[in-house]
Amino acid sequence: MEEQRGGTIRISDDVVATIAGLAALETSGVAAMSGGISEGLAKRISGKNVHKGVSVEVGAEETAVDLRIIVEYGSKIHQVCRMLQENVKDSLEAMTGLRVVEVNVKVEGVAFKEKDELDLDLTKIK
Repeated sequence: MEEQRGGTIRISDDVVATIAGLAALETSGVAAMSGGISEGLAKRISGKNVHKGVSVEVGAEETAVDLRIIVEYGSKIHQVCRMLQENVKDSLEAMTGLRVVEVNVKVEGVAFKEKDELDLDLTKIK
């Protein structure tokens, strides 16, 4: 929470989670976010719009982010995760002014291309 002469500024957890999720999905090699079983259950019980694959802790001047992702098959997972951490950190710091202390990434799956997509890719090679 930032205090200025005109009052305080507080950025909600939902806003930080939305920015982090969008930055994650824009990262090359990230196929999707992974919601997991507990997130689906929480949404059913609470009725709240839980941000799929993103959880955040937002303090007065800093934030921490946990991401659960699915990577594209063939990607170098460690490189995708490092790029993801940088993209999320840069986006959050630029848009919110909060200092990002950590971006934790858990890879929960690998996405394979559909057969139709593979056929199209093979026709490009010929």
